[in-house]
Amino acid sequence: MKKGAWANIPPKSNRSATRVSQNDSSGQAVFLGQLVEEGAIYSQSSSRGSKKCRPFGTSKWSVQLPKNAQLLCRCGSAYRSREHLTEREVERLIEAAKGNRRGHRDTTMVLLAFRHGLRASELVDLRWEQVDLENAILHVRRVKQGTPATHPLTGRELRALRRLQREQGSKSPFVFVSERSAPFSKRGFQAMVERAARAAGFDMKIHPHMLRHSCGYKLANDGVDTRTIQSYLGHKSIQHTVRYTELAPTRFKSLFRD
Repeated sequence: MKKGAWANIPPKSNRSATRVSQNDSSGQAVFLGQLVEEGAIYSQSSSRGSKKCRPFGTSKWSVQLPKNAQLLCRCGSAYRSREHLTEREVERLIEAAKGNRRGHRDTTMVLLAFRHGLRASELVDLRWEQVDLENAILHVRRVKQGTPATHPLTGRELRALRRLQREQGSKSPFVFVSERSAPFSKRGFQAMVERAARAAGFDMKIHPHMLRHSCGYKLANDGVDTRTIQSYLGHKSIQHTVRYTELAPTRFKSLFRD
């Protein structure tokens, strides 16, 4: 079972003191993302190589579920056929975001997240000091110990950022701010992407990290070599990059001919 599992909990009176098994039938580590009935969020930690779950803010491992507790998989594959969008689908998302109250800001966020493979946290933390409009350069700072990089900005991105800078009345150091001139939040970006996806008529649930995956798959489909994609996305290990080249259809393009 993958990250994001939910636990189906009966009333407290029917519980017995049985600790959660650390592995499911397939041998994969179980991660309890949220206890539905309790509403308590659990975190993942490592102790001598094994993964356990505990409530945030507690110091004891005290997760107890009934013996017949059923773990229901809520991983992405359960309700999405893939974890990325095509370039055309990203354009649909951008077009739908134009109808928002702050349409230009929202479309620019989606565009930069896709073009530069930005995580939501990297996008909302983007500052004007990282943007060199004169030389068309974006200095990307990565989280998760990723490798920083310098990306070129295209004409479309430059025009969008210049307009955003003119429309942003405050002197905030952040590129993307709310109507109160506060830094845009990850949750706000997630909600905006979900609204735009519904407006665009997508039949699958869209989340912000799919834009980063879309960037990787787009580069792989264009024939960009794996090492270049690794540097562009800031992956510390190339094992995180080969997932894009493995699914690139160009690998099998010349296998059959009519």
